[in-house]
Amino acid sequence: MGKLILGIDPGFGRVGYGIIEESGRENYNVLEYGCVETNSKELFVQRLMHIEKECIALLEKYKPDVVAIEQLFFTKNITTGIKVSEARGVIQLTAAKAGVQIVEFTPTQIKSIIAGHGKADKKQMQRMVQMLLRLKEMPKQDDAADALAVALCGFLVN
Repeated sequence: MGKLILGIDPGFGRVGYGIIEESGRENYNVLEYGCVETNSKELFVQRLMHIEKECIALLEKYKPDVVAIEQLFFTKNITTGIKVSEARGVIQLTAAKAGVQIVEFTPTQIKSIIAGHGKADKKQMQRMVQMLLRLKEMPKQDDAADALAVALCGFLVN
C-alpha cells in the first residue's frame, strides 16, 4: 500500500472529500470520494459536530498519511467565509488530534499545480483531475471533484 492522502474542500453545508492512494510513480488510485452534507435546519454547532464525526470516520477508516485542505479565499460574503473558516478549523483540529500531517493549498496554487496556471476555470480543472486520476467520469458534486484536486496536489508537490 502506497502513501494515502485525504483531500478536503471545506464548507459547512457541504464538505468535499477524496481519498487517493499512490500506486507507483505518478499513478494513483481513487479509493473514495463524496461529500459530507449537513442539515441547514440544525444549529450551526450541530453541523460542525456532524462534520467532525464524519471526518473522524474517514480518518479511522483510511488512516491517511496526509490531509490536504484548501485554504479559504473569499471577497464578498464575509459571514459565509467565517462559517467556512470555523468548519475548516474543526477539520484541521480533527486531523491534528488524529496525528495526521496537514498540508494546505490556496485555490490559485491548486489550479497552478493541476492545470498549469492559476486562472483555470472549473471545467478545465475537472478535465485535468479526470485525466490525471484516470476517472471514467467526474464526480457529480463539484465539492468532491475539488477535494480530489486538493488530494492530488498533496502528491504532486511532495
